Amino acid sequence: MKRSVYVAAAAAASLAVLAVRPGTLNALGAVHAQAAFTADHTAVKPEYKTRGEIPAEYKWKLEDIYPNKSAWERDAKKVEELANAFPLHEGKLASSVGALSGALDDYSELCRLRDKVILYTNLGLDVNTSSTQAQELYDRAMKINTLVGEKTAWFSPELVAVPEDKMKNYLASKRVAHYKKFLQDILREKPHTLSKSMEKLLAGSSPLAQTPSGVFTMLSKDVNFPKIKDENGKDIQLTRANFISYMESKNENVRKSAFKAYYQTLGNFQDTFAQILAASVKADNFYAQAHHYNTALEASLYPNEIPTNVYSELIKTVDANLPLLHRYIAWKKKILGLRDMHMYDMYTPVVPYNDKYIPYEQAKEMVLAGLKPMGEGYEKVLKQAFSRGWIDVYSTRDKQSGAYQSGAYATHPYVLLNYQGTYDDVFTIAHELGHAMQSYYSNKKQPYSTAGYPIFTAEIASTLNEQLLFKSQYARAKTKEEKIYLLNRYLENFRTTLFRQTQFAEFEKLIHEKEQAGESLNAEALKKIYAGLNAKYYGKAVVNDPEIGMEWARIPHFYNSFYVYQYATSFAASAALAKQIEKSGKQAVDRIRNKFLEAGSSAAPLEIVKAAGIDMSSPQPIQDAMKQFELALNELEKVAGEKCFLTLLKKTPFK
Repeated sequence: MKRSVYVAAAAAASLAVLAVRPGTLNALGAVHAQAAFTADHTAVKPEYKTRGEIPAEYKWKLEDIYPNKSAWERDAKKVEELANAFPLHEGKLASSVGALSGALDDYSELCRLRDKVILYTNLGLDVNTSSTQAQELYDRAMKINTLVGEKTAWFSPELVAVPEDKMKNYLASKRVAHYKKFLQDILREKPHTLSKSMEKLLAGSSPLAQTPSGVFTMLSKDVNFPKIKDENGKDIQLTRANFISYMESKNENVRKSAFKAYYQTLGNFQDTFAQILAASVKADNFYAQAHHYNTALEASLYPNEIPTNVYSELIKTVDANLPLLHRYIAWKKKILGLRDMHMYDMYTPVVPYNDKYIPYEQAKEMVLAGLKPMGEGYEKVLKQAFSRGWIDVYSTRDKQSGAYQSGAYATHPYVLLNYQGTYDDVFTIAHELGHAMQSYYSNKKQPYSTAGYPIFTAEIASTLNEQLLFKSQYARAKTKEEKIYLLNRYLENFRTTLFRQTQFAEFEKLIHEKEQAGESLNAEALKKIYAGLNAKYYGKAVVNDPEIGMEWARIPHFYNSFYVYQYATSFAASAALAKQIEKSGKQAVDRIRNKFLEAGSSAAPLEIVKAAGIDMSSPQPIQDAMKQFELALNELEKVAGEKCFLTLLKKTPFK
């Protein structure tokens, strides 16, 4: 289990979903827009040192979960009581359908309340990670979760042990209708379910498996980065939160300084980071082996009924199309007029752009306008999210980095941001609200047992919102320069989502395989693997700066194994769904809402996506996406032309 991506130890039904994006580099490109929505030249970027300085309207309302700590204490105590009472059902599941339904009802109540108790402490800690009180409350919640895992560890093995003919009769009963998919999922795990005693032992060891993620989070927070000089020669403090904005600077010296300062600082802790990541990989492989999976990859994908060939075919298809990425990078190097293109130049804008701060209120309007194709009902809920304390907006030193959506069945969704006023931040809002809307619709439509949904479908909902926002911006483009900018940004979208996330996925696969084979995952080995992949993905047009070999040390996703590949598969699926909405309008929107957003985990993920109109069991959607990339690159090369860009560069030189 990972703290930021919480998965119930003993339940297929847990939190509705979290989709975390902390620390990732730009999901939809890395440049700001002057097209359609122009940043406010007079706006001043707010800087908050403490949480108390942030106005209430920009902080999420935890009182919507519990009005005070005393209310949380009551539910925490109740969870403990329910957990301790649950073993009274042990040994009775096969006696009658009534006994089974009673146990399922109690299990559902226990897990539903447990989710709410843990959510409150997760959110409280993530906005104030240095708070001793928040840490203590979170630790108590984790102990409660461990207790739940221990007291319910017998449940799955006993369900699996119910005779097949008797279970078939049970599944036909209306008394367990809401739990049918849950039971079927449990039975699928039969080959990988151990004895009651062994499952109880492994459940009790779950806090050990969480330790690497927790240590990584705390170490990342405690690492102090040096000051660098900004575009005006002023000393500024480099932080986790502002690193990306300085990587996007038009000034080469700023980009280079930020890049080297960041990764060289991480390099000072390389052995510690390596030990942490290696421990996480060892845990993944250990639990996979303990449950009779061939690999940790299989163990990760199996519960969601995703064949491992979906993962391997993604890597294979993307690898086969890397010459397209190399061609794009070479074009970008030429347009930028760089003698040598470095990794710190990768996020340099290739056309002039307005880099002024985009106020959060303006960003909200951009998102609402972009998501209008999803219909009035969708828009109404979005406005609730913006106005009723669903979103925590601004960053402080003690706040969890990145962005995510979280929630429990009994609460509205919660979205964490670290808003910096960049154009990419606007897309992040749309992305996380995609998760929030899927949670909202699923919780309204599905019973608790099938309200949760896997990341495989979650990332389609979020990236669909990004696709629609992009189309909205492009439709508003009035000049040739704006269209050139947007075409390039579309290609950056591909680079940072389809290509980059597949690079991460390939790295995860390699390090798990090497550890399983008994090879050491020391710092030098990890750097060599990562740098090698980076060279392969970006090609000869880019200098493979040695510092990039440390990038793995800043990616929290690696502590939620085999997660990031779904960004890539989802990008391909969401691109297709956006086309369907563009072509069919309300008919497509209604199908996507009814068959997809409201579906939760009521069917296998591949079936749900197929019902929405996309067959992800085949590599064809990935190949189709690559074709879109090639067509867009052809069009950009044709529309832009060298003369056009030389003119633009003279207007706004980058160095």
